[in-house]
Amino acid sequence: MQPRIILDSKRFLLTLDRLCFQLIENHKDFNKTVLIGVQPRGIHLSDRLHARLQEVTQKSILYGIIDPTFYRDDYRTSEKQLIPKATTIKFSTANKTVVLIDDVLFSGRTIRSAMDALLDFGRPAKVELLVLVDRRFTRQLPIQPDYVGKIIDSLTSERVKVDWKHIDGTDRIWILPDKTSHP
Repeated sequence: MQPRIILDSKRFLLTLDRLCFQLIENHKDFNKTVLIGVQPRGIHLSDRLHARLQEVTQKSILYGIIDPTFYRDDYRTSEKQLIPKATTIKFSTANKTVVLIDDVLFSGRTIRSAMDALLDFGRPAKVELLVLVDRRFTRQLPIQPDYVGKIIDSLTSERVKVDWKHIDGTDRIWILPDKTSHP
């Protein structure tokens, strides 16, 4: 199988806008809602969504970044060393609706870890999950997103790669045949 683009830059931007407007429809003024990007790759999406939401709503929306590395179930057993990134949450999540944001939902383990880490900042009233890509047939835990940019039915051996304009020069999503392939 050859690498293939499943979301080009034009559809990528439309998808980001659709996700923003779904959040606005459900959270109105964001007074009781906070956005939390999940390290390492979810922050590219959460940065973009946060900026766009503030632009559209003309409101200041609480935003933080969480690193679930120390909460992972494979932290001590992983073959490659897991290096934690920064967590920057400068507010309490107690009694707030938290929207966790990640790029690709695969097994569900990163999100489970992020929810565990989130409890260090207060007990949320509700936790929602927003992902750019849902690989729905690869779940190992019963975790489902509330907001989805694109659903992909792929093989476990395939890899989903998200390119970001500020890093890779263009916004797009690829499906690659295995971990060694790269467009």
